[in-house]
Amino acid sequence: MSAPKKVVLAYSGGLDTSIILKWLQTEYECEVVTFTADLGQGEELDPARKKAELLGIKPENIFIEDVREEFVRDFVFPMFRANALYEGLYLLGTSIARPLISKRLVEIAAQTGADAVAHGATGKGNDQVRFELSAYALNPDIKVIAPWREWDLSSRTKLLAFAEENQIPIAKDKRGEAPFSVDANLLHTSSEGKVLEDPAQEAPDYVLQRTTRPQDAPDTPELVEIAFEKGDAVAINGEAMSPATILTKLNELGGKHGIGILDLVENRFVGMKSRGIYETPGGTVLLEAHRGIEQITLDSGAGHLKDSIMPRYAELIYNGFWFSPEREMLQALIDKSQELVSGTVRLKLYKGSARTVARWSDNSLYSEAHVTFEDDAGAYDQKDAAGFIKLNALRLKLLAKRARRLGKS
Repeated sequence: MSAPKKVVLAYSGGLDTSIILKWLQTEYECEVVTFTADLGQGEELDPARKKAELLGIKPENIFIEDVREEFVRDFVFPMFRANALYEGLYLLGTSIARPLISKRLVEIAAQTGADAVAHGATGKGNDQVRFELSAYALNPDIKVIAPWREWDLSSRTKLLAFAEENQIPIAKDKRGEAPFSVDANLLHTSSEGKVLEDPAQEAPDYVLQRTTRPQDAPDTPELVEIAFEKGDAVAINGEAMSPATILTKLNELGGKHGIGILDLVENRFVGMKSRGIYETPGGTVLLEAHRGIEQITLDSGAGHLKDSIMPRYAELIYNGFWFSPEREMLQALIDKSQELVSGTVRLKLYKGSARTVARWSDNSLYSEAHVTFEDDAGAYDQKDAAGFIKLNALRLKLLAKRARRLGKS
């Protein structure tokens, strides 16, 4: 790969990406553009601007953007229409943020005339795959630089020495080994590494970033009502809200009641297993509510088909294929299923659990007349079930007779 002339760097303002910024300038002698996304990570982003300026980045080459609404509307909500869970448990909080960051990196590269983008993901993780597959899907000619796969700064000691050499400010708590690594956005926080690396050891309580320990949550349950239109949440307790505002409010409610803590050993796309502590309070509440409204509005055939493709859909997102044709095809099927998924769900939040306790919709398929244990006034003839059972039993009876004939019964 020829040396890039201008690079757009996914920049957090932290030590690692600040070192990458300086390394790009010294290694490639190129111009650097920084992009910092406000994904709802809950951190002040102005220090990232000041740090970039300190490292010689021109003001016009510093991009700091609030993308929270786009993140929830165009990435989180479509994923939640699918009830997506990776390996049956993980709500894909980190995975779903990467395609949006890559999208903006490629767009800013086009806007500023840059010929490359760069990220701070290591060569051991999933994020390098997610960033790069997304970037290439959007611009097949873009160069992608992954410093962790190129440089010889292979230890924390070497990183700190490089930082001191190049007068990069080092926060005091970075002088020693950080207890664990944290990634956060509006959907979740993830904590990995160091004290969490041994899956045989219980994670210490101080790892939790935004969720109350369930045992410390309020002793009184709280009811919350979430309204849906076409599979997307649109209001909480009767108040219409934007997508990002809804997720923010659900995070507040879920976090208060100790909801959404997951201790997971997962299979990374690159082949190894890793242990992480995920906190997804609002997402866990939202998933339960979405399942609740689907229970009365989604036909069984459609719902069962949708559930059968969910693992594949979740795996595509986890592995970095958000911009692939197969994910888009599955999304079209999922979105079709959501056309009449509208109504309201009431949930009870209490000490780590979010439980659906009521649901109603103008589009409900639930017929009390058909399921009642009282007189159904002719809505259902129970005698019809006999023929239904006989037809479904026919092949089973034939199989049983053959087994008996062959002495295998």
